[in-house]
Amino acid sequence: MLRYARNDDNMLDNITKKNIDDCRDVLVGKVPDPKSQIEQITLALIYKFMDDMDKEAVEKFGGKAKFFTGEYERYGWRKLFDPSLSGADMLVLYSEALEKLNTNPNIPELFRNIFKNAYLPYRDPGTLKLFLKYINEFEYSHSEKLGDAFEYLLSVMGSQGDAGQFRTPRHIIDFVTACVNPQKNETVLDPACGTAGFLLSAYKHILNEHTDKRQGDKLKPEDRKKLATNFVGYDISPDMVRLSLANMYLHGFATPNILEYDTLSSEDRWNETYDVILANPPFMTPKGGIRPHKKFGVQANKAEVLFTDYIAEHLNPNGRAGIVVPNGIVATSQTAYKELRKHLITDSLIAVISLPAGCFNPYSGVKTSVLILDKRLAKKGKHVLFLKIENDGFDLGAQRREHDKNDLPEALRILHAYKARLKEGIEEDSLAGIVDEGFKLATLVEKGTILANKDVVLNADRYSNNLDIKTSNYERVTLGEICDISTGKLNSNASSIDGKYPFFTCSKEVFKINEYAYDCEALLLAGNNAAGVYDVKHYLGKFNAYQRTYIITIKNNFIDRIIYSFIKYQLEGELKNLQKLSKGAQTKYLTLGVVQDVEIIMPPIELQEQIVAEIEGYQKVIDGAKMVVNNYKPTISVKPEWEVVELGEVCEIKRGRFSHRPRNEPRFFNGKYPFIQTGDVVKANGGIVSYTQTLNEDGLSVSKLFKPTIVLVTIAANIGDIAILNYEACFTDSVVGLRCLDESKVNPLFLGLLMQTKQEYLNHVAPQVAQKNITVEILKELRIEVPPIQEQVFIVKAIEEEMEIVEANKRLIGIFEEKVRKKIGEVWGSN
Repeated sequence: MLRYARNDDNMLDNITKKNIDDCRDVLVGKVPDPKSQIEQITLALIYKFMDDMDKEAVEKFGGKAKFFTGEYERYGWRKLFDPSLSGADMLVLYSEALEKLNTNPNIPELFRNIFKNAYLPYRDPGTLKLFLKYINEFEYSHSEKLGDAFEYLLSVMGSQGDAGQFRTPRHIIDFVTACVNPQKNETVLDPACGTAGFLLSAYKHILNEHTDKRQGDKLKPEDRKKLATNFVGYDISPDMVRLSLANMYLHGFATPNILEYDTLSSEDRWNETYDVILANPPFMTPKGGIRPHKKFGVQANKAEVLFTDYIAEHLNPNGRAGIVVPNGIVATSQTAYKELRKHLITDSLIAVISLPAGCFNPYSGVKTSVLILDKRLAKKGKHVLFLKIENDGFDLGAQRREHDKNDLPEALRILHAYKARLKEGIEEDSLAGIVDEGFKLATLVEKGTILANKDVVLNADRYSNNLDIKTSNYERVTLGEICDISTGKLNSNASSIDGKYPFFTCSKEVFKINEYAYDCEALLLAGNNAAGVYDVKHYLGKFNAYQRTYIITIKNNFIDRIIYSFIKYQLEGELKNLQKLSKGAQTKYLTLGVVQDVEIIMPPIELQEQIVAEIEGYQKVIDGAKMVVNNYKPTISVKPEWEVVELGEVCEIKRGRFSHRPRNEPRFFNGKYPFIQTGDVVKANGGIVSYTQTLNEDGLSVSKLFKPTIVLVTIAANIGDIAILNYEACFTDSVVGLRCLDESKVNPLFLGLLMQTKQEYLNHVAPQVAQKNITVEILKELRIEVPPIQEQVFIVKAIEEEMEIVEANKRLIGIFEEKVRKKIGEVWGSN
């Protein structure tokens, strides 16, 4: 039965979690990379635990220390805390120990492997002293508590690596494991094991299947002995091997079988096969591809193809596998991908489970599926089961907040029921008796139907009766296949030069400079989103470009098969997905590999021209409406006879209450009190503010509930943005609330409109510091014009009528942008 670990934190006691967080907080200034932080904590924990074991051997069992003896005695953990050592001496001793422990013959090979190539990446005695103080608070234990603590530590390693590595969410790992259902007597492999998440999920799954009162208590000693040797992991990265070894060790594996091994290029272990393989292999392929050996069944140089082929070929005759794969494995029309899909269908594939595009957030927004392989059952069935997961128990935003919509348990039930039928020799054309009629989560498609499809696409929608087959069979390619993609040649300060040639940057602005590097037709894609969004431009002529802007030109052999505008509209449809695939902590950016892998569909050139002509008609409407929306600002014609007063004379001015530190504390949120943040005010754009977050009673105790009607003004970052608050709410301390003291003299809605006209002035008077902001005192002294109340009401009414027209244009933009999306979707076969 599938058990979901909803939150890694819920298995930790607060002290252990705090100690881990404290260690990371100490390192973050000196070691900004999360993976490097985890490596340093891992090394320190294992170092400390070896000393704990020596201490236990001497004090508890009356034996002798075995790890830190002889010439290595001076490196014992407790030696680091000798009061006679200065901070500099401690740093020298600790750094020397990290580099020499892998040569210590007294410690097990496991620990020597963990310390292989270890070093201290900073040289600050103060940082090290505080870091070791927190590490010293951990006590050695083989308990599950410590293993869970280490998994919590690994959970912070979320950024995608250069090799396409990123952390698979725990509930997805456990779901895939439950789908494959590994057994106690079976061998289990992960050929790209990362931090060993899949191996440990399989281990815990087996323990849970043999539990009465205590986890795994129904397993016999010989079962446990077998389990200790059944799990194998490969990884090409020494850092990942180190983390896997530590993770397995802290979960009770005394000698974990984790190997530094190049799965795709080495032949050393090619003849080894396994009963179960579980993996989320790297999606990214190094520039220039991979040079695999010739034993693969499918000839390719893409990592995702090779890993999937490797897994299918390294199963025992009755073996099973669960593989998380990118959308390319399911649908890309290149020959290698099609050959791989044919091989899977005829040999081992029984089910394809489509996961929602955001389920890997915040690590990656890539669309993924799970392939379920079963060599024995595949021979009994004539169909492939397709399961479409729309909700995985969490929302699809960057924070992945838990909610009550979850298709995973039902998908697992259907899969197991379908497998049970196959085992009994029952092969039907429908899922009657397994799912209710009309249920859309599950679909059966005959293998022959899939193999007859031109591209052998593993997508149930492709075989739907209401789908236009003509539009679903157009050739699919990647942008890198049909286009040359390079980056510009100039840095951003070239924008200050005045000239005649366009200089395209990642900003929406285009500057003129005196030199050009290109004279061609091209698409220009922003390589980072410094302007807040990515953007695609189409240009023909002489131009230059910023070194972080991608220049996309159609290759000569495709110039007669696809047109630039058609690619542009498809790229614009992918901008949200590209945003999810961005890397970088501060400024987000797109890697060349991500841009090259964007899928493009290529119908006949005549159809492309028709589609572009239709979309350009829609675009003219969109552009006209955007001119209205973008250029409209409420204006108030001030009359000389109007009274002028200071804002503090007519308004109570209160700053929101919620300090920076508790804002990051989950315990304050998810209650009944609306909480307005700066972004909410910005989005309201002078209108009624809405909220995306709430505070509970604890949150209210460190904040304040304000009564309506209030004009909200942002005072930091986006200075002077305005919104109207007409309900009780709390708001952040980067927002100030204005309440009219006498509404018979100053109408709140008029005040809100008037304050919008003061935004430029407020930005001008804001102090020039690291981050501009305005104070309550500046607002109190702000001079405002106050006409008679009847005239205020008339002005508000007139501007509201103007804003209704603006809102109508916004709706028009939405309607016609949807028309564009649907037109592209028709070609993809998704509408």
